[in-house]
Amino acid sequence: MSELTDHSRLTKFARNLRVEQTDAEKKLWRSLRANQVFGAKFRRQVPIPPYIADFCCEAEHLIVEVDGSQHIENADEDEKRTQFLRRRGYEVIRFNNIEVLTNLEGALEIIGQKIRDRSKS
Repeated sequence: MSELTDHSRLTKFARNLRVEQTDAEKKLWRSLRANQVFGAKFRRQVPIPPYIADFCCEAEHLIVEVDGSQHIENADEDEKRTQFLRRRGYEVIRFNNIEVLTNLEGALEIIGQKIRDRSKS
């Protein structure tokens, strides 16, 4: 498959993911959208071939992933994905759905601290 076709496929899939967000992703997005966390602009379901990042702040090269229970079984694949993104200069923060649903403020505090740390460097 050509790179252009692959990117088009990822873009279409990302659009679909935006419509079918999990409850945890919806809850986090309500707090990340419109530059609400230290003025950082996040986008959701961002293609970074061959992956799609749940939330990405390009300016700070920060990715936030919200993992459902299926990720417990796919820990090796998640680690491979994280290493791929790190090699491209991104810092990756992972939360599971329960963390976001039950402690949104704690998750936002961690994200805010990473934004402050990355802004300083």
